[in-house]
Amino acid sequence: MEVLYLKSQGLSHQDILRLSGITSRTTLAKYFRQYQAEGIDGLKRLDYKGQPSALNPHIPSLKADFEAHPPRTSAEAQAVIERVTGIKRSPTQIKAFLKRIGMTCRKVGYVPGKAATPDKIAAQETFRTEELEPRLAAAAAGERAFFFDAAHFVHRAYLGFLWCFTRVFIASPAGRKRFNVLGAVNAITQDILTVTNTSYINAESVCQMLHQLAALNVTVPITVVLDNARYQKCQVVFALAEALDIELLYLPSYSPHLNLIERLWKFVRNQCLYSKYYADFEDFQGAIETPLSSGRTTASRER
Repeated sequence: MEVLYLKSQGLSHQDILRLSGITSRTTLAKYFRQYQAEGIDGLKRLDYKGQPSALNPHIPSLKADFEAHPPRTSAEAQAVIERVTGIKRSPTQIKAFLKRIGMTCRKVGYVPGKAATPDKIAAQETFRTEELEPRLAAAAAGERAFFFDAAHFVHRAYLGFLWCFTRVFIASPAGRKRFNVLGAVNAITQDILTVTNTSYINAESVCQMLHQLAALNVTVPITVVLDNARYQKCQVVFALAEALDIELLYLPSYSPHLNLIERLWKFVRNQCLYSKYYADFEDFQGAIETPLSSGRTTASRER
């Protein structure tokens, strides 16, 4: 803009170079050509794309290395890149490069160790494709599929992350009182049914839940997906489910990741427990019940 203004005042190119601080006549001529061809909009566009990164030819080998051995920090990635390519870059450049090739810093998850054996993995995949997905498709078409599980919330400190100026310490309540929740989540509508107590979840609690499901008075088949906990896999439960015409579909061993209700328990912990202190057990219990009893939720209490 300054160059155009000086040109409009009739100054020579030499004076324009001196006053604007531009050292190249080629750059000056380029500005004039851009303005003549495209006007002000042409001058606003930045066409400079920089030099191609020297790391670009090494991207396939670096991606293979990082997929096999994900780095914990950008400093660790920096050391790997320097070792593999001989090219040294600053931590900031390393982070930008990792993002450019599709990597992000994520919290590591886990599955039970026994679930990772080849036979367990094959069994889980077979269950998912031949048992679980067909029933989910049927649920979407009108049948009812519920995911069933119990969570045991202990009254203690749940440590999480906070944005703070100094490190925050929260008190850990004394005692080990538990608030137990047996829940069932509709896979499609996300309606929640609960049976709760402060003692133990047992076969009687499961039978209570089955009666709640039957009380919905639906005219389509009900399938309940649940794990192999002993109190859920006993003759009392089998007999009641058969009498109520409820199908029990048991997950393969060591496969909690196939149970959608696990997401509900994770949500409750994140929403109500992490980095929060409840001095009284009643407050702790109420905090857990709030998200479970909101929206389309039906709750039942067993003392």
